Amino acid sequence: MDEALAVKAPVKRARNSEKTKAAILVAGRAEFAERGFEGARVDAIASLAGANKRLLYHYFGNKEDLYRAVLLDAYQEIRRGERALSLDQFGPVDAMDRLVRFTFRHFLANPWFPRLLGTENIENARFLKTLPDIQALHSPLVGQIKTIMDRGADAGIFRRDVDPVQLYISIAALGFFYVSNMATLSVIFARDLSAIDMVQEREAQAVQMVVDYLKTRAG
Repeated sequence: MDEALAVKAPVKRARNSEKTKAAILVAGRAEFAERGFEGARVDAIASLAGANKRLLYHYFGNKEDLYRAVLLDAYQEIRRGERALSLDQFGPVDAMDRLVRFTFRHFLANPWFPRLLGTENIENARFLKTLPDIQALHSPLVGQIKTIMDRGADAGIFRRDVDPVQLYISIAALGFFYVSNMATLSVIFARDLSAIDMVQEREAQAVQMVVDYLKTRAG
């Protein structure tokens, strides 16, 4: 019995460790997105995560290291979602449709993400530049988009003169701008852009804009 307990104890501690790390990352997202890097407080993050501040420092180091971890985790999350789409099993138009909708909905479902990216841009991407794997993390996405475009071009549906990086920037912008400026645009145009009908209209328009741009005149 004692031997069984000795075997199980490390597993339990590992699970608690991963759970605590995940809670700290989620709390860090909220704090950094709300207050920016300079305004965020480690005490507030620890409190929100229900974690001991000493554990936070043990797992993530200082405030800068925690911010880097939050930033990397945010990018990893959206990349995981894109991979889960399994776009290679769909036709070119359908694949692009799904990618645009996923990107739009990711920003919509995670409004902290545009705010976090806004914070990092205010910092002139100084933390992002220190993440060694950040370009490798995005390379598969660019390759996936290029594959979709090539399949579409081979089928006579898509143009061949589109840069996949520029295309993704446009796809991201269509969702990012809508979500990050939802409050001000709603006031300016006297429309509730968070209303479901407005969101659905915007999503459909984003898809149409991207697909129509990619299509050949014959397509």
